Amino acid sequence: MATNLALDEKLLEEAKRIGGHKTKREAVNRALAEYVDGIKRRRLLDLFGECDWDPDYDYKSERKKR
Repeated sequence: MATNLALDEKLLEEAKRIGGHKTKREAVNRALAEYVDGIKRRRLLDLFGECDWDPDYDYKSERKKR
């Protein structure tokens, strides 16, 4: 999908250089992927303390059943 964006050329060139990307597309796609991953990780952290934990659960015995 072709999209026209007004991007900061200096910032984009720096991203290409330090990221080792050959094209602007690679740099932008990588930045978007990292942005999405960061949001997903923050959402996981929001679940901290929301899940019930069974103190009697023995994960080692579960491994032996395999």
